[in-house]
Amino acid sequence: MAIHYDKTSSEIPEHVVVITIDRPETKNALDLYHFRDLAAAWRDFKNDDDLWVAIVTGIDRNFMAGADLKTFIPQVTQLQKAISAGEVTEIDGCRLSDATYAVLRGSTIYKPIIAAVNGPCVAGGMEMLGGVDIRLATPNASFGVMEPKRGLFAGGGTTVRLPRQLAFPAAMEFLLTAERFPAERALELGLLNEIVPEAELREKAFEWALRITANAPLAVQATKESVMRGLALDLDEAYKVESKIAREIFQTEDAKEGPKAFAEKREPKWRAR
Repeated sequence: MAIHYDKTSSEIPEHVVVITIDRPETKNALDLYHFRDLAAAWRDFKNDDDLWVAIVTGIDRNFMAGADLKTFIPQVTQLQKAISAGEVTEIDGCRLSDATYAVLRGSTIYKPIIAAVNGPCVAGGMEMLGGVDIRLATPNASFGVMEPKRGLFAGGGTTVRLPRQLAFPAAMEFLLTAERFPAERALELGLLNEIVPEAELREKAFEWALRITANAPLAVQATKESVMRGLALDLDEAYKVESKIAREIFQTEDAKEGPKAFAEKREPKWRAR
């Protein structure tokens, strides 16, 4: 099947794209070609100035199960051999970096991303979740960093991001037990924002998106950028980054429009510039 990229359906709010992982035959585990397509979807979102928020979800009660090991490993091995031989740098548009970008590891996408988790979110799914800002889940969703149970290592960002995003004991519960956690426990541990009935998940994701797009897009993106960059710096350097970003935002047209709309008691008209 495919990675669907939908920004035109009538039900989707303005400035929002819905990225849907659609590979039910593998419970949304991805081969190299689907990682390529998911990475391309993230790049398209990043580069489209008219899109302010992305929603990522799955189909048929499946969110994302990481790599399809039956096909992904042989494909990567073939590509690595071809690169080592100096024959190619990619095959069918697939690059070794696609899987990393697809799960948002090291991402510099400062636009907000909402996950609508409708089923198992494990392995690469958990890695991608670490690059998402708002996380909704259905009661049947489950979460796990299960690689150690199979003698493997979660090298897509989970061991780095999870301890920065959750309380340390909660992060280590995920990482060291390698167990699958139900949605309620994931919410208790701080991994999720909200548990939503299955029939309401899509609409609830749109509600969250509208809450975000009501704000000035450049200010929202700058806020996320300051947070993400600041997490990698010591306090003094993080303050410098924050101050630089603040100066840039205060010079935008939207920074003038916001106070003006407030004074005139009307809704602001954001121009993203």
